[in-house]
Amino acid sequence: MSESTPSTSRRSFLTRTAAVVAAPSIATLAVGALAGPASARPAYAEITLPDYAPVPASALGPALNEQGYYIGQVERNLYWVTDGTYQAAFLTTSDGVVLFDAPPTIGHNLQRAIDQIAAANGVSNKVTHLVYSHHHADHLGASSLFGRNVVRFGHAETKRLLLRDNDPTRPAPDVTFKDRYTLRVGGQRINLAWHGTNHTPDNVYIHLPDHDTLMLVDVAIPGWVPIYNLNLSEDIPGFMAAPATALSYPWKHYIAGHLGRLGTRDDVVLHQRYITDIATNVRTALATVDPTPYFVKYGPNTWAAVKTYLDAVTDYAAAPVIAKYTGVLAAADVFTTSSTLVILESIRLDLGVGSQVHP
Repeated sequence: MSESTPSTSRRSFLTRTAAVVAAPSIATLAVGALAGPASARPAYAEITLPDYAPVPASALGPALNEQGYYIGQVERNLYWVTDGTYQAAFLTTSDGVVLFDAPPTIGHNLQRAIDQIAAANGVSNKVTHLVYSHHHADHLGASSLFGRNVVRFGHAETKRLLLRDNDPTRPAPDVTFKDRYTLRVGGQRINLAWHGTNHTPDNVYIHLPDHDTLMLVDVAIPGWVPIYNLNLSEDIPGFMAAPATALSYPWKHYIAGHLGRLGTRDDVVLHQRYITDIATNVRTALATVDPTPYFVKYGPNTWAAVKTYLDAVTDYAAAPVIAKYTGVLAAADVFTTSSTLVILESIRLDLGVGSQVHP
């Protein structure tokens, strides 16, 4: 494993800043605000920002090294890499290295991490296979760094979406599958499976049974609540069902694709409880909050009435969840409300709860 220095170093801080949810424009502003003298900083540097609850120590991972990454051993010849915000993994084999995802925020540090382990263990540092979890650029945007001779694997929908997006940093997979595929490299076994849409239509389960590990990206984030709108997921019922599918696999180690540490089965169970509490409170709120005052007040402005009513239902449902999980899951006070809104809308529109038929 890499030697670490305090992650509060300027290099590590800038690395984390640049990784903010794959938003280069935000990173540019943040770095510019840090780099310029106080007198030259633009007005946005003077904005009064909100205070949030401290991050629980249990949510934090190990410190990064001077290059801005941490590499850890998952089990035997399986390793994981993080920049504190994004994660990837790799498997060293007698036939080369299998890389799982290539986040651009980690970028060239992926090869540096591989080189470090290969040199220490006397194995090949050549990436020969690259497995895609799903098509999003924030997890694959460094794929092109590994050249054209790498064999890339992904779901058939991943290929369709990448061909559509035509992003040269994310070459489409060479080998695709629809439901299941077992990749065998140098005597190592990797099971890939698609169990339906969740975060995206193509997000797959990557199971390494000989290493007691499951990689499922952008669903349960160990120690943290999901970011905006349940990690910006496209299928809310599918997203909510995904942890149960994950737990149906035998595994000990969990690679979530985000933030600074590996996960455990307990982390996924805690995520399930959090989501279940939101859904339960949404149903209570729908039965409790009276829409009448909102529609009376706003009269012909229907959208104003709808907005204020749904905001009230969302706040009613989110408040007890925020209180319960603040100090338990990081950012519970930051993102619970936005995730509650999408669960509310899914319960209303996908499940039909609260729908009324005019007499």
